[in-house]
Amino acid sequence: MKPKALFNWSSGKDSALALYKTLQENRYEVTTLLTSINKEFQRISMHGVHVSLLEQQAANIGIPLIKMELPKEPSMEEYREIMNKTMSEIQAQGVTHSVFGDIFLEDLRQYREEQLNSIGMKAVFPLWKQNTSDLIHKFLDLGFKTIVTCVNGNYLDKSFAGRIIDQNFINDLPKNVDPCGENGEFHTFTFDGPIFKNPIQFTIGETVKKTYPKPKANPEEEDGEYIFWFCDLLLK
Repeated sequence: MKPKALFNWSSGKDSALALYKTLQENRYEVTTLLTSINKEFQRISMHGVHVSLLEQQAANIGIPLIKMELPKEPSMEEYREIMNKTMSEIQAQGVTHSVFGDIFLEDLRQYREEQLNSIGMKAVFPLWKQNTSDLIHKFLDLGFKTIVTCVNGNYLDKSFAGRIIDQNFINDLPKNVDPCGENGEFHTFTFDGPIFKNPIQFTIGETVKKTYPKPKANPEEEDGEYIFWFCDLLLK
């Protein structure tokens, strides 16, 4: 019997490649996709993708989806309470492992492992420490297709939102931007590839600018803001 695992599905390219690798290696029975949703807007946290496209992805992958709904701006206490409740329900189904698409953020991996260890589960990182340039080229070579849905304005300008990732996109990235956007430079929606029965059909909507206040290190620090560009996708 293979251990049962849930897969933390973001809808983007790293998730898609990590899920592909997990399914190919066949060491775990992936029973569930888990995605965090902004309850108010019904969109995937950070990626900005509407839940209708997420549900279409899950249907085409053929793995049941659990949507973990979060308040618009959850406190850490609220987040932990919702996460603990969700994970307890998943654990009750015999799931012992949790798979992530993280590549090299050490503090995030440590946090995930600590949280899972505290409830007797184990974290799995199929892409860990792999070269991100190699990963994005492998992703494309496998036939995956993905579109940029969110751009961090501190790294990239509006023109990158709504672009399909291909060699031209990679060539256009500034040198300080990771080709997989692993530092949060951009987020994506994967709409075709070997894990899908059929491509996800969508049209590109408007690109909108959103700003968020930067937390201050001290009271004397000047006000600042984070800028993000979101490209809306509409399910056909």
